[in-house]
Amino acid sequence: MTAKEFDLLQMFMTHPGRAFSRQQLLEQVWGYAQGGYEHTVNTHINRLRGKIESDSAEPKYILTVWGMGYRFRELDDDESQPC
Repeated sequence: MTAKEFDLLQMFMTHPGRAFSRQQLLEQVWGYAQGGYEHTVNTHINRLRGKIESDSAEPKYILTVWGMGYRFRELDDDESQPC
């Protein structure tokens, strides 16, 4: 796991259930105040999912929040709910 992947995972795990926009993640994990490249977040999320998910095509931990960004699954989330 790269340092940024670890930082990203730590951000999610310390705030389970909270949805973060790509811009918020760029600001908090990468330190970009404005105008960061949001594709960077997508790339790191995909790589991180590949390392922690049993099936990265059907993630159970790092969930996509459509129209918002991403969130880390809370322990009491029902796994049968669509992401």
